[in-house]
Amino acid sequence: MHNEAQNEVFRYSYSATQQEEIRRIREKYTPAREDKLEQLRRLDGSVARKASTAALSAGITGALLLGLGMSCCTVWAGVRFVPGVVFGLAGIALVAAAHPLYRRILRREREKIAPEILRLTEELMK
Repeated sequence: MHNEAQNEVFRYSYSATQQEEIRRIREKYTPAREDKLEQLRRLDGSVARKASTAALSAGITGALLLGLGMSCCTVWAGVRFVPGVVFGLAGIALVAAAHPLYRRILRREREKIAPEILRLTEELMK
């Protein structure tokens, strides 16, 4: 009789809702696995995003400088005319440089990331 009591094992199983809740909580703490196509899309998008950010920053800064220069020339015509022209020309130069800056950064980033993109595309095409 005593031997029978020692062999008894207590087992407890979770319900389906508890199992689902445990799975959801566990997913929050496990690192997300990214498949190769998602990785390819992310890498390709990061190239254009860097170039766009730089070009937009240059364009917006240039437009603000141009506006500052125009304000200096029109509001303070006698006092701040020369600095207004300088600010305006600097703004025009920045706005004009935004697109070439975009193309240059895009080309540089594509060259930098090309080996990884080509490796991923080769793996996906097999």
